[in-house]
Amino acid sequence: MHGSLTYNQKIIMHKFEELLKKNQSAEAFTSDYILYLSSLLTQLDKPAFAQIICILEHARIQGNNIFLCGNGGSAATASHIAEDLALGPKKKGHMAFRTISLTDNAASITAIGNDDGYEEIFVKQLENLFNKGDLIIGISASGNSPNVIKALEYANANGGISIALTGFDGGKMKKISQHGLHVPSGPGEYEPVEDAHLVMGHILASYFKYQPHE
Repeated sequence: MHGSLTYNQKIIMHKFEELLKKNQSAEAFTSDYILYLSSLLTQLDKPAFAQIICILEHARIQGNNIFLCGNGGSAATASHIAEDLALGPKKKGHMAFRTISLTDNAASITAIGNDDGYEEIFVKQLENLFNKGDLIIGISASGNSPNVIKALEYANANGGISIALTGFDGGKMKKISQHGLHVPSGPGEYEPVEDAHLVMGHILASYFKYQPHE
């Protein structure tokens, strides 16, 4: 996975791995963390961003729903991006998105989890709400969250569009999603990957909030 990194990026990767193991001042730790996160952000696929922006714009014009899902920190990111896309453009007089975070309905999640299993908590919601042409954005640092994978597979099988936000080596989600944004991190680096996913969401939301279009 690290084969595509430049020499300087490999040095930064090594520094991040060491940063977690060594004793150092809070200031030095903060500096190293910021340096590594910056290196990940500069490696993001800009053409992939442009492609996903076009997909989102088409969904907005067509009135398609955009569902988001994830677990833990990624669940919070799903809610955050859904809110930003729904409300941000309206504040500047632009058309809003029809976004739904599948992580937000505690009653549905706990009922499905209790009756059918945790792997079903997102796909069972989609079975009630998903229409042909709708989008699902799945968020997972590892790319291997079974419940998110099921949601992406459901969209693929039912005339929808699947988008994955991943880290590490991308996992299964990177392979099965139709489109994706990948953070090329080392394995197990949840914190910087989740940071980068939130930045991705802010890039997308800010574009639709501030750039002239429609």
